Amino acid sequence: MKKAIFCWSGGKDSSLCLYEVLKENVYDVRYLLTTVNENFKRISMHGVREELVRRQAESLGIELKIVYVREGNNAEYERNMEALLREMKKEGIDHVIFGDIFLEDLRQYRENNLAKINMKAVFPLWKKDTSVLIEKFITLGFKTITCCVNDLYLGEEMVGKTVDKSFIDSLPANVDPCGENGEFHTFCFDGPIFSKPVGFLKAENVYKPLEVKSDKVCSSLEGTKGFWFCELVPA
Repeated sequence: MKKAIFCWSGGKDSSLCLYEVLKENVYDVRYLLTTVNENFKRISMHGVREELVRRQAESLGIELKIVYVREGNNAEYERNMEALLREMKKEGIDHVIFGDIFLEDLRQYRENNLAKINMKAVFPLWKKDTSVLIEKFITLGFKTITCCVNDLYLGEEMVGKTVDKSFIDSLPANVDPCGENGEFHTFCFDGPIFSKPVGFLKAENVYKPLEVKSDKVCSSLEGTKGFWFCELVPA
C-alpha cells in the first residue's frame, strides 16, 4: 500500500473521501492533516474549534497533524505546510489526499506546491457528480451540520442546520449540493468511519465580514461580503 497523509477539513467532503479511500484500500492513511489558526485555535475557514477536530481524529482512529498559522496569508501557509510535509517524507509518505471535487484553480495550486517537494496529490472525488455524492453521503448514514455559510448565497437561517435531504432540497438553484464553490462548510460528527459520535452543542450564530489578506482572492469568494458561523462547543 502507498503511504499517504489525508488533508482533513472535518466536513462532509473529507468524510466521504476518507470513506472511499479506506474502502478501496490502496492508500495507507498514516495521518490526518488540518490547518488551524493558532491565535484562535480554530480551523481557518470553517471556524471549528481545534478540540472538536481532535475528537474527530480520535473517533476515526487516525493520528492528527496540525499546521498552525498566525498571519493567515498564503506565504505563511505554504512555508509551514512545506515544513511539515518534508517531515512526512522522511517516513516514506509521498502522497497527499484531498476531498476537492471540481475547483480547477485549487487543484492546480495544490499540485504545484506538492511538486516542489516531489510529492503527489490524490483527488478521489474529482469530477464526480455532486448531487450523487451528497445523496451517497446521506444514504451511508453520515451526520453533519453546517458550521459556516457564505452570505453571497445563503442567509443566517441556513447555518447550524443538519445536512439531510430536506436541507439539500431547500438550497437555491445557484448553490452546489456539496457547497463546492464555498457556499457552505460543514462539521461531520458521525458516520460509518467514526467509532463513536463527536459530542457538541450549538451556541450562538456569529457574523464575520470577509478579511482579504492576499492580493488575489479565491475565485469562489468573489462577491462575498462575509460569513455566518454557528458556534460549536465540545460536549
